[in-house]
Amino acid sequence: MRVLCTTLGSPSHGRAQLPLLRALAAAGHEVRVATNEELAPLFRHDDLHVLTCLPEFSPQAFADSQDLAGMAAAVELGPDEQQAAMVRFMVRTLSGPMAKQLREVLRPVAQEFRPHLILRDGMDLSSCLIAEELGIPQLPTPSGASNVLDPAEVHPGLNALRTELGLPAQEDPLSIVRHGRVDYVPADFSFARYLPGPLAYRQTVNVDRSSVLPQWVAELPTDRPLVWAALGTALPMMQQRREQGQVPEMPFELPDPAKLLQSIVEPAAVLDECTVIVATSGAPVDTTALPPHVHVTDRLPQPLLLECVDLFLTHGGFNSIREALRTATPLAVLPQFGDQPANAERVEELGLGRHITDPTPDGIAAVCRQVLADPGAAATARRARLAMLALPEIESAVADLERLVGERA
Repeated sequence: MRVLCTTLGSPSHGRAQLPLLRALAAAGHEVRVATNEELAPLFRHDDLHVLTCLPEFSPQAFADSQDLAGMAAAVELGPDEQQAAMVRFMVRTLSGPMAKQLREVLRPVAQEFRPHLILRDGMDLSSCLIAEELGIPQLPTPSGASNVLDPAEVHPGLNALRTELGLPAQEDPLSIVRHGRVDYVPADFSFARYLPGPLAYRQTVNVDRSSVLPQWVAELPTDRPLVWAALGTALPMMQQRREQGQVPEMPFELPDPAKLLQSIVEPAAVLDECTVIVATSGAPVDTTALPPHVHVTDRLPQPLLLECVDLFLTHGGFNSIREALRTATPLAVLPQFGDQPANAERVEELGLGRHITDPTPDGIAAVCRQVLADPGAAATARRARLAMLALPEIESAVADLERLVGERA
């Protein structure tokens, strides 16, 4: 079986795909990954054929002038209205100009490779059209975009593209998941707002096979709660791209990673009844006045550390959420952009932790203390972990996908 996988966005998208791609390769299937130069190193240690044919991901680089003007008009609006404008912008861009441009790059790859199956990044809607043209199944892999994009809203843009490209229009908006979707979260704890139940498999903690915690972590005190605070990889990566002039400026600014990091470090200093580890993801931070219970590091292998953490103070990216569910770690979520606000709301809705709505140091520290003192959050997190452990192992996905391809052959 020949499998084409597309990977966009941040490194977390590739890390979500790796266990499944490894299982397919180990079963003897030929896997080709279409990605960009920035994400290609994620796959370098595996038996996968990697093509760096995609551009660096930047929705505003794909958008047309009308959509950018609409975003610019949102500058005067409040945070909630700006978030709504961002969602509308993403819907139009992903289902319109971005899908069209990605198809122009990916279609020759697919025509040459002749895949039997496409596993696509949640932000790659072009592969829906390519799969329809080739008469093969396609499934989105775990990503925040799949969770928050309403198929009914992207449907008009995709049908307009289908008409332009000479493809039959689809009546059902769920045609983008006609053959299902892959997820590592059980249905009862799903973060997908608009999609049917997934082909769900057990979240693996062994993505980076060389992961090891440093010795200083093993020497931390164990007589107090351990808090892990991290802002993820996407925001620092986008900030670096902007500073290097690699992407156009947004009409309104995304959060500054350095300021966001400082807003995390300050409440960490207040939580003197805890041990707090803060990951900077390379963003600068002033550590000169920090008390000894706060430990600042560039990064740590998060899936390993979460196995012994009492609270995860997170930006709320979907990869981080899944890793916390896998380790029964309660969450305090300080969302910034994209799918993160919806994830924060879902965390609170499920009882897995709290959505931080007061971003001041006192507000963040108060929510952290509330979650640490809440036995209900810990119990719900354990229930989520049990539900995840009850899912089939990722290797069983191979037979499911073989069956799906066989049914279409």
